[in-house]
Parts: sequence; C-alpha cells; structure tokens
Amino acid sequence: VQLQASGGGLVQAGGSLRLSCAASGRTLSSYSMGWFRQAPGKERDFVAAINSSGGSTNYADSVKGRFTISRDNVKNTVYLQMNSLKPEDTAVYYCTFYNYYSTYWGQGTQVTVSS
Repeated sequence: VQLQASGGGLVQAGGSLRLSCAASGRTLSSYSMGWFRQAPGKERDFVAAINSSGGSTNYADSVKGRFTISRDNVKNTVYLQMNSLKPEDTAVYYCTFYNYYSTYWGQGTQVTVSS
C-alpha cells in the first residue's frame, strides 16, 4: 500500500490550501482516515480524522472551524481543506489510513504559511 500526499505549498496568512492523499495498492474504503502534522522541533500532532463512512469527523481544537476533512471512497482518497491559515499551521502534513489491525502513513507534504 502506498499513500501519496499532495497539495502543500507556500501561502499567505488568511489563505487556503487543499491537501489530498490517495491510496494505491488496495482498497481502503473500510479504513478510517486522518491527517497529522509535525512542525520543526515538535512532535507529530493530530489534526483531523474521518471514519470509514464519512459520517463522523473529529478535529483538533486548533483547527476547528477552519479545516474540513472529507473522503472519496471510490477514489481511495482523503482531503483536507484548510482555510484561514495561520503561520502556526506551518508544518509537514501527513495522511494516515488506519483500522484496528493496520496503519499506513503517507510521505508528508510541506505547508508553509507566511505572515
């Protein structure tokens, strides 16, 4: 299984980015999906998650109301729409697909928010 994340980049504060993470190698529609981020010198932190059906989502307090996670089970893809970006959102963003038995991680995509 490979997870390919994309959509990162450089954006000014207040701007938006949409991250995508596509899985290949097997169908992962029964897996929950999520996003984590890691800023320089810090631990990897939870950002958002969505269950297998897409009916339940969860967000870190720091991104609630600004970020939206969604998924397309046909495309085996998870998205993270990020609005009203702040400099403190700067980090490498990692996608993950997981269930009780397995966890898969993407390679990370850099998001840099300038003030």
